[in-house]
Amino acid sequence: MLRRTALLGLALLASACTTGPAYHAPVDAALGVPPAFSVAKSQTPREDLTRWWARFNDPLLVTLVDRAAADNLDVAQAVARLRQAREQLVQSRASLFPQLSASGSYSRLEVLRGGGGTTTLPDGTIVQRNIGASDSFSVGGDARYTADIFGGIASGIAASRAQLDATRYDYATVLLSVQSEIARNYLTARLAQAQLANARASIALQDDNLEIAGFRVQAGLVSSLDVEQARTARAQTAAQLPQIEASYAAAVARLGVLTGQAPGALRTEMARAAAIPSADARIGTGIPADTLRLRPDVLAAERNLAAAVAQIGVATAQLYPALSLGGTVDTNATSFTALTDIINGRLFASIAQTIFDGGRLRAQVRGQRAAADAAFAAYKQTVLTALEDVENAIVSLDSATAREREFTVAADAARNFALLSRLQYRSGLTDFTTLNQAESSLLSAQNGLVQARADRATALVQLMTAMGGGWSDAAIPDPVTAPTPDRAQYTKDR
Repeated sequence: MLRRTALLGLALLASACTTGPAYHAPVDAALGVPPAFSVAKSQTPREDLTRWWARFNDPLLVTLVDRAAADNLDVAQAVARLRQAREQLVQSRASLFPQLSASGSYSRLEVLRGGGGTTTLPDGTIVQRNIGASDSFSVGGDARYTADIFGGIASGIAASRAQLDATRYDYATVLLSVQSEIARNYLTARLAQAQLANARASIALQDDNLEIAGFRVQAGLVSSLDVEQARTARAQTAAQLPQIEASYAAAVARLGVLTGQAPGALRTEMARAAAIPSADARIGTGIPADTLRLRPDVLAAERNLAAAVAQIGVATAQLYPALSLGGTVDTNATSFTALTDIINGRLFASIAQTIFDGGRLRAQVRGQRAAADAAFAAYKQTVLTALEDVENAIVSLDSATAREREFTVAADAARNFALLSRLQYRSGLTDFTTLNQAESSLLSAQNGLVQARADRATALVQLMTAMGGGWSDAAIPDPVTAPTPDRAQYTKDR
């Protein structure tokens, strides 16, 4: 009988099949991927942008970005989610193997009152016999195995594996986001320093103008109107300082948090003013398909779609019979040494099939199909958004480059205008209104120039991250060997 049961189970396993649709990645045409970027001047070969931040030749920026990969708390959360996804895959794989369990028990029976029986002696005397204590030992083992006849377990493993891959790419997406945010805040801080330098230089000139206006008023050459104009101009420029300083402080505080430190941790390192970093804007963009193959958010969306399709197979398998195989081994004895005297074994197989459930299982299948439809739409949306990011970055870079070029001319002209106006005012050849206008134009042109330079650098950051730069497969930690935090910080032994 046991042999026939085992043969039946093997036959059913041999005929196992997989339910649910087979997954294949959508082609570019189904995702609406164009053959070329519509705003790119030329489809030059794509460059390696793995460490794009090093292109700015700013050692402190490089240090901050590299430090964030190890210390940023968003990245640490992504690593924890990666470890969690790996353990989910281990759990899914465990369903392929039998479940073994063992048990043991011991009991002792004590008769507290009454009980027992009688014994007749040879001489006919009846003696009352009391039962004292009795021991009972039991040891057993169980084995259970659920046969994956219709591929439900295999589909679950495929879903978990795809989800692990998606989590790996999610980690890369978080890493890119942190790198980009560090670069943007670093540029904001350097821009604020440049604006502060422009404003303070302008205030120094306006102090000199105020002094000259005072001398000319005392000499009776002009009215006090010049002094009041000078005071107004200086106060308006000085009023810009607190706002610029607040912007600088916020950027430096953000950089501290992004590198896993307190908000004020980088004040000393950032205190020394430096120029706004720049890099070569001639970057090979390649074709759209190149970007999509390297954008981690696009890769994660594709893996999420694969996981959703695999879940259809998991739900479909629930519609079919479930085969379970198992066996038990047990023994009972009144003494420990006699446990091996008699050993019982049992082998069984069972098939279960849902007859009526009000449509619940079929609704689960339809629900998983709807989830797969949503995952495909999300994948396509991610692809189109990625292409949009690249095209917007190209336009922003071209715009900032053009503005920087024009503001360079404007700043040079405004500098000459202010210098000539100052000389003429001292000589009495022009009025203070002209000088004030010249000084205001100079400050505006200088701020416009540094703003355009910062915008150009920010557009470069936007373009290089939109193209998927800043990560590689080697940079994604292995969830098995990934470092874990010191849990003593938030747990303690009971």
